[in-house]
Amino acid sequence: MAAVALGALALVLAPRSAPASVSEQRARLPPPAFCEDPVVGVWRAHVFHERHGFWGIYGLDIHRKSGSPNELVGTMTGEEWPGGSGDAEPGTCQGAVRWRFHVTMNATGRYDAGEVRFDGLDWKIDRVICGTLPEGFRYNPDHYSGRIDPAIQEFQSVNNDGGIAVNEPIVFRRVTCRDELGPKLAPHVEPPPFLPPAREGC
Repeated sequence: MAAVALGALALVLAPRSAPASVSEQRARLPPPAFCEDPVVGVWRAHVFHERHGFWGIYGLDIHRKSGSPNELVGTMTGEEWPGGSGDAEPGTCQGAVRWRFHVTMNATGRYDAGEVRFDGLDWKIDRVICGTLPEGFRYNPDHYSGRIDPAIQEFQSVNNDGGIAVNEPIVFRRVTCRDELGPKLAPHVEPPPFLPPAREGC
């Protein structure tokens, strides 16, 4: 998650409670893909970082490491842009101050009985879509940990990136399978509450 640039551009907003944030994240996501493998596939999140005044769409492309029953490999992606609560889609570029960028990270992780950890190892800005990123810009690789709920195909995670993200709740939904059998259809299941760890301070 972007650190230096976003700190300079952040909006000071009163944070909402975590359950409301999670519910809003869920509402923005496409329907789930039900797959043969419990973790492999493409997972997506669409998040409003209200405290810092920007949006992000994040992806995890997760594979199993060859020869290991629990280790994971893959990539992470992120696309971020500034905005308020009504700017869920980035829209058109408007002037030099309106920045938008796409980042890719290599990642490794582990899956064990529903528990997942997926860690970004590095980062590369693939493209600056709008504006100009500030001098000294850097991106803190994301580190997601949490549990997969197979009934609704959610990776209910928190992100700790060593910067502005401290136990930040991020809900990923699996949107694409990567197994030979393809997706399985399942009836709608009402999501249960997801209560991430409480944050301290402002």
